[in-house]
Amino acid sequence: MVILSTEQPQHVQQVPSINTDFIQADDHLIGRLQNAVQFQTISYTDYFRSNKSELIRFREFLSKEYPLIHSSVLVSLEVINEYSLLYTVKGSSSHLTPYLLCAHLDVVPVEESMWSVPPFQGIEDDGFIYGRGTMDDKQSVLGILEALEFRLKQNDLPKRSLYIAFGHDEEIGGKKGAHYIAEHLKKKGVTEVEFLLDEGTMILHGIVPFLNKPVAMVSIAEKGSLTVELTMDSAPTGHSSIPPKETNIGALAKAICRLEGCPLPSQFGSDVDKVMYQILSVEMPVAVRFFVTNLWLFGPLLSWFISRNPETDSLIRTTTAVTMFNGGIKTNVIAPNAKAIVNHRIHPLQSVQEILELDKKIVNDKRIKFNILGESFEPSRQSPYDESAFGYQLISTSIKQVFGQVVVVPATMMANTDTRHYSNLTQNIYRFCPTEVTRKDLARFHGNDERISILNYRKTVNFYYHVMLNADVVSLKGTHDHSHEL
Repeated sequence: MVILSTEQPQHVQQVPSINTDFIQADDHLIGRLQNAVQFQTISYTDYFRSNKSELIRFREFLSKEYPLIHSSVLVSLEVINEYSLLYTVKGSSSHLTPYLLCAHLDVVPVEESMWSVPPFQGIEDDGFIYGRGTMDDKQSVLGILEALEFRLKQNDLPKRSLYIAFGHDEEIGGKKGAHYIAEHLKKKGVTEVEFLLDEGTMILHGIVPFLNKPVAMVSIAEKGSLTVELTMDSAPTGHSSIPPKETNIGALAKAICRLEGCPLPSQFGSDVDKVMYQILSVEMPVAVRFFVTNLWLFGPLLSWFISRNPETDSLIRTTTAVTMFNGGIKTNVIAPNAKAIVNHRIHPLQSVQEILELDKKIVNDKRIKFNILGESFEPSRQSPYDESAFGYQLISTSIKQVFGQVVVVPATMMANTDTRHYSNLTQNIYRFCPTEVTRKDLARFHGNDERISILNYRKTVNFYYHVMLNADVVSLKGTHDHSHEL
């Protein structure tokens, strides 16, 4: 692979918001996002518990609010597996390979008592729109549709065909949504797309140490997943008045303490990490740059420093999260068994089997049983991000055109997306969410008081619009350019 230059592209200019091809955030555009949040398209672990009628109502809302998309002869809509949506937009140049934009219609559940505002009303306050889905992922659903509707309104017809895929169960794995969309595309004879863009990492403000500029992280891979149940049931049981020296709960608690106290090995210095920090170091103080450019000597020290912060530590290793612990049946009975659930997000340089073996080695107690729960899967393959990678460079250019002075870097997605269902369509899979966040905002993601600023949402819409414009060229040299206007 040709490694990216540490220099950020200098020819890309931010698009003035007064330009005729910059979509403005009027009351109608903002109102549509506020209304979209009101549809409670919640996905629960129990798929049959989800309110499917809300998905239908949301689909009807989209049809009404984007009339040109839903009436154009260039656009066809197919409803997949009852609730997911697949749009096919026909471009004028048949020799250009189509691309795929993805987002999802569903949201995670809420605990309403923990919110300071109602989570499904789309309330605007102090320049922010609050509501479940404003960050994940209705801002992308509407952003894509706003951009396409604007193009059709301007009679600016696309040259390169594209698919738009909106799954309805991404939050619980995408098996009923994105999986079915991928199968449908296969049946239609779609064997290749130029690149795929789905939700993913975001634009970080004040999170990367020693850096004042925002950092736009475009994920070129995502971690794998492994959930393990640990069970201890071989210790003596009986009445609490005659306790054994060690109980099942006590033994399992020690094992869990070992797992938490022994983080899995750092992978810092691997290909993507190295390039990411080399790019970032150019914008950092000279002293920091010296350390980063000499990883052969200072790698362990930098790894230690990065590991101090949970947000950055998760980038360089497989994470270990104890999510559940159960044991005991009565206050005066020694527990006959104890169980704990541990969830790992696996670094691309490791595998499911390797992590399972490491867990057993760290626990070092043959009495404790390990059982893999649900679906485990390996990390994704790495997508190209060098100077000839059309999709990556197009996304990077679009970010800079809309968000201005940001540093764009390749990264690894810590969570999982619908992209794994489309892996046979292209090697060029990218995960990026055009959402600006601070450290405090990270807690809102899947948390309480989820929100997006109106200014950010306007940029979200224009990001997708410029992705569409830039995709209409044959090569990277022909990307939609604004430098002549400044």
